[in-house]
Amino acid sequence: MIVATTHQVLNQAPPLGDYDTSADPVLLDSLVRGGAEWAVDEVSAVGRLAGSEHMRKLGQLAQAHPPQLHTHDRYGNRIDEVEYDPAYHQLMTTAVEHGIAAAPWAENRRGVHLARAAKLLVWTPEPGHTCPISMSYAVVPALRMSPGIASSLEPRLSSRVYDPELRDPATKPGLIAGMSMTEKQGGSDVRTNTTRAEPLADGSFALTGHKWFTSAPMSDFFLTLAQAPRGLSCFLVPRVLPGGERNQIRLMRLKDKLGNKANASSEIEYEHAIGWLIGEQGRGVRTIVEMVNLTRLDCVLGSTGGMRTALKLAGHHVRHRHTFGKALIDQPLMRQVIADLAVEAEASTLAAMRLAEAHDRAVNGDPTEAALRRLALAASKYYICKRGPIHAAEALECLGGNGYIEDSGMPQIYREQPLLSIWEGSGNVAALDALRALARDPEPLEVYFTEMEAATGADPRFDDALQRLKKEFADPADLEVRARRVVEQLALVFQGSLLLQYSSPAVADAFCATRLDRDWGGAFGTMPARTDFGAIVDRAVAA
Repeated sequence: MIVATTHQVLNQAPPLGDYDTSADPVLLDSLVRGGAEWAVDEVSAVGRLAGSEHMRKLGQLAQAHPPQLHTHDRYGNRIDEVEYDPAYHQLMTTAVEHGIAAAPWAENRRGVHLARAAKLLVWTPEPGHTCPISMSYAVVPALRMSPGIASSLEPRLSSRVYDPELRDPATKPGLIAGMSMTEKQGGSDVRTNTTRAEPLADGSFALTGHKWFTSAPMSDFFLTLAQAPRGLSCFLVPRVLPGGERNQIRLMRLKDKLGNKANASSEIEYEHAIGWLIGEQGRGVRTIVEMVNLTRLDCVLGSTGGMRTALKLAGHHVRHRHTFGKALIDQPLMRQVIADLAVEAEASTLAAMRLAEAHDRAVNGDPTEAALRRLALAASKYYICKRGPIHAAEALECLGGNGYIEDSGMPQIYREQPLLSIWEGSGNVAALDALRALARDPEPLEVYFTEMEAATGADPRFDDALQRLKKEFADPADLEVRARRVVEQLALVFQGSLLLQYSSPAVADAFCATRLDRDWGGAFGTMPARTDFGAIVDRAVAA
């Protein structure tokens, strides 16, 4: 057999093969510091699964075969069902079995929520299915505002069994939750919602209205905002009613999205759908915000996981691709770019894990950590999720034209990152939420500054940045106009404090020089020439 010489493959990176997405001292040390040292082996097991060729292939299949809407069966009966590729269900099964959904709420152990956050961070084979995984986790604190309902649903929500069938929730071993808030007339301004909830004699409510975005419409139930007699309220609306009858929820269409292809996002209509009140009437936003805060944390974790994966793919390519007689990684300007991407990913990892630690402690009754979480989470949601798309674009470019091809894995990351900035409050909403929280209660800012003081004295550039940030709050007159600027600084100082305490000197120095002292250009790869690129690259791009 003669093989044409033009078909010889030269100077291409070999297949990535199996790897461990958790193999990172920064991540694992954060677990130990936060009291979840017992979970290191569990997180590593999830990391090995996530980085396996088998799971990555399932992710590709789920993306390549997006969900299909079936409004009617062959006989003309209305069924309103979404059909997923089997790969999607395998990914869901694995995530639920490893406790990435609501399982931590059933455990009474220090660090269990931190451990779950680390698992989500490293669970990167396909991002779309993590939407229902995240909502199933985040729904629990809101449900607990109605203890009777929570006691009935929590055991099945926190189960490690995934059951995709549509039937009476009381008959299922495991449940998945969703959220349904956004309407046609506005997304973030939910107080303008027009969906109505009419009280019925048995204590339930009949909901009528249209929802513009309802993700994961095959979930067993949704938290939904609707206008009740005493104002906007939160309701639990199941897909299947007790006894097995389908609830009057009509799936109108699936959204044709930029990314997040494996996850179905739908428009739905309630036609006197039955729901039960969660929390108090008229306090719907206060009730559902408990869920939103935790899905925001998962946005930070998802953006960070995307950065880490993009860095891994870029690092693998530049180690094996050669140009002008050297591996790309040995070319000075490429080392500069990779190092800059690595600094961003490490800063985001430390921030995400510290927020997860604060959440874990807040769940266990620590008011100081709860105050820190309120402010630092909103700021980090704004900044880290803004950085994700830019980071993905630069990492993609490290592969050149190869990065623009679907099977490189980079396009999926590139399409996914903007969603995490939009989901649960786009940039302006997240920034304004951070500042409006301070207007109601100054304690989170006081706790934040106390936390930042722990890093002072280690680097004068950090100390100067902290003082500049404090001055931003001296005159509140135009604070809303400056919201993005101020919240960005809140996030950067937060990251800088963590890097100075827990990272390597080379990474901390590069961060302080660029993000805090502003010796930086408008793109990645513009750090000062004196930066210790070798130490940063060696730390991030191991053989």
